[in-house]
Amino acid sequence: MNIPMVRRTAWTSAATALLTMLGTLPAGAAGEWRKVGDDARSGVSGLAYEAGAAGDRAGVTALVVHDNKRSGQQRLSRITHGEDSSVIAPITWDGPEPVDLEAVEAVPGTPGEYVALAARGIVYRLKVTGSTVTVVDYAPLPSIGEGDDFESFALVAQHGKLAALWADRGAGADRPATLYAAPLTFAPWGQTLFGAVTSRTYRAPYPTGDGTRHISDISVTNSGRIIVSSAADAGDDGPFDSAVSDAGRVTVSAAGRVRVALAASPVVLDTFPQYKIEAVECLPGSADALVGTDDENLGGFVRTLPVCGA
Repeated sequence: MNIPMVRRTAWTSAATALLTMLGTLPAGAAGEWRKVGDDARSGVSGLAYEAGAAGDRAGVTALVVHDNKRSGQQRLSRITHGEDSSVIAPITWDGPEPVDLEAVEAVPGTPGEYVALAARGIVYRLKVTGSTVTVVDYAPLPSIGEGDDFESFALVAQHGKLAALWADRGAGADRPATLYAAPLTFAPWGQTLFGAVTSRTYRAPYPTGDGTRHISDISVTNSGRIIVSSAADAGDDGPFDSAVSDAGRVTVSAAGRVRVALAASPVVLDTFPQYKIEAVECLPGSADALVGTDDENLGGFVRTLPVCGA
């Protein structure tokens, strides 16, 4: 029997019973976490929707990035998350190996093409064909602040224009996250080309401890709501804590101008004690997000969560 899973189950059952008694059970808490990794090399650091429908029993297919650092370790996998099971399969990496991938996003309107981001700010343009991913190009982000450590990246398509959002994760009370935004285009050879960069600071409403990463991932709904995950990490064996919140809105004008309006008081949509969420992906045509955890030595988990509605 898996001892960490027994610990998780017992803790979650007790917490759920207490919340129910208090009448404050958060939305979506009845959903089921499914394990998709057994150790620190197989956690979910980022998710990108690939195919499927949220209500389809066959499941939603998404790409998963892993934050591995050594040569030959898995960088990308494919997960199929359905009503009854979650299945993960490796994808072969073809090209320069990134160090510490933390986020991945599908390029709107171009099936099979993605952008991934490494923690130190290197952007990878990727092409996925079957069970192989090819590196098309890679380059640094246009704005990297001192000490920035990136865990999030999102693309927004509005009025025929494309914009990118990414964030330094922040660290505890003394370092809020810095959310960056810029118009985005692609060169003919695949390089990401960023326009003028703007930035905003963001503090997570939950969790709030010393180990808080104020933004551990970003997703944007069709209406422009910015959904972020935040997480606390006390070490490779936890304890962990995390939340998903409504952080504000982003708009892209017909001229390509990007405007980010962060909420003065972000709304916590759900909290997840004992889990470290590092991936949140709003699913097309659905109010659901697929969320994933990188719980270090305890592995990775995924579940759906109804946080992406209008």
